Amino acid sequence: MSIQVLKPKFHVEECLNAVRECLEKGWTGMGFKTVEFEDEWKKYTGHSYAYYLNSNTVGLHLAVKILKMQNGWQDGDEIISTPITFVSTNHAILYENMHVTFADVDDYLCLEPVDVEKKINEKTRAVIFVGYGGRVGQLDKIIEICKRHNLRLILDAAHMSGTRVNGICPGIWDGVDVAVYSYQAVKNLPTGDSGMICWADEENDKISRHLGWLGINKDTYARSNMGTYAWKYDVDYVGYKYNGNAIMAAIALIQLKYLDEDNVRRREIVDKYNEAFKNIKDIKIIGAPHHNECSYHIYEIMVSNRDEFMSKLAEQGIFCGVHYRDNTEYSMYLYAHGSCPKAHEVSQHLVTLPLHMWLTDEEVQKIINTVKKIIK
Repeated sequence: MSIQVLKPKFHVEECLNAVRECLEKGWTGMGFKTVEFEDEWKKYTGHSYAYYLNSNTVGLHLAVKILKMQNGWQDGDEIISTPITFVSTNHAILYENMHVTFADVDDYLCLEPVDVEKKINEKTRAVIFVGYGGRVGQLDKIIEICKRHNLRLILDAAHMSGTRVNGICPGIWDGVDVAVYSYQAVKNLPTGDSGMICWADEENDKISRHLGWLGINKDTYARSNMGTYAWKYDVDYVGYKYNGNAIMAAIALIQLKYLDEDNVRRREIVDKYNEAFKNIKDIKIIGAPHHNECSYHIYEIMVSNRDEFMSKLAEQGIFCGVHYRDNTEYSMYLYAHGSCPKAHEVSQHLVTLPLHMWLTDEEVQKIINTVKKIIK
C-alpha cells in the first residue's frame, strides 16, 4: 500500500454526529456551530477575538483590506512577504492593489530579519510573516522591526494550529496585529475548508464580521428569533461572502479536541526523522532543532537531485511533495526574481516527506530506510 505525503484523519463517528446535529436542527450556515467554534478557539489559543471564515485565504484578504482602510494606505503601497509560501499569502496583497516586496528566508524558511529590514522603504506599510511548517522562526525579531518602523504585522498562521512557545500561542504575542489560521482539508485541524481571523483589536473584528458577510451589519444568526423588527439591517460596506458555515465548524469542534494529541504524534515522527537523518551529509534538515511545541504541519529536507530522489521514493510507494516553489518564479511575480537568493536555492531542493496521523511506526521506519538507501 502506498504512503501519501499528507492525509487527514477524521474522528468519523463523532464528526458525523456533530453534522447530524446541524441537519436535525436545520441550521447549516453561519451561526450555531460557528459561534461555538469561535468561542472554543479563543479558549484554546488565548485570542480575544475570532471570526470563523470559509478559508485562510479570505482571512488574509480581510486582514490586508481592513488595515489598508484603517491606516489610509494607498494603492501601490508595499507589504513585505516571503517567496516560500502558498500563493494565497501574496495574492491577498494584490487583491487590494498593493505591491508585494519579497524578503529572503532563514534556516527555518521563515522571513529573515536582516533582509526584511533592508527591504523597508518609504512605501512599506506592513509585513506578512508565514509560520512555515508551524515554526515561529525569528518572529520576535520581526516584531521588533515592525515596532521600530511603525509597520503592521500580519501572521499567516495557516500551519500553526497548536503551535506554542513556552505555552503561549504566537498569535497573541504583543506586536501581532492579526493572525489568520487554516483548517483546510490536510491541515493539522482539518475540515473540508475553513479558517479563522483573530484580531488584537475589537473594532477590526467587528469590521471583519461586516465585510465577511457582504457588508451587512447584522448576520442571519444575530437576527434570528429577535422580534418583529429583527429582519431589518443596514449595509455599511461593499462586502464579501467570506463567512464559514456550521457543517465545517461542527467538524472543526470535534477535531479541536484531538489537536494537541495529534501534534504530539507529529513531533514523535519528526524526532524519528531528525535522529535518522542528522548525520547524513547529503540531507539537510529544515529548521532543526526547534521549540518543543511546534505543530509541524509539514516535514522538509533538502537533497541535491530532488526529481530523481522523489521518483525513486515513488517507485517504493512513498509519495512526497514540494512546499513550496519560490513564488518569484511564477509569471506574475517575476519582477522580484533574484531578489531572494536563499529562498530560490532552497526551493530547488526541498522535499516534503510524509507526515500525518495515519502513519504507523513501521511506515515511518520504511520511509527512513528507503531514504537512506537512495541517498547512499
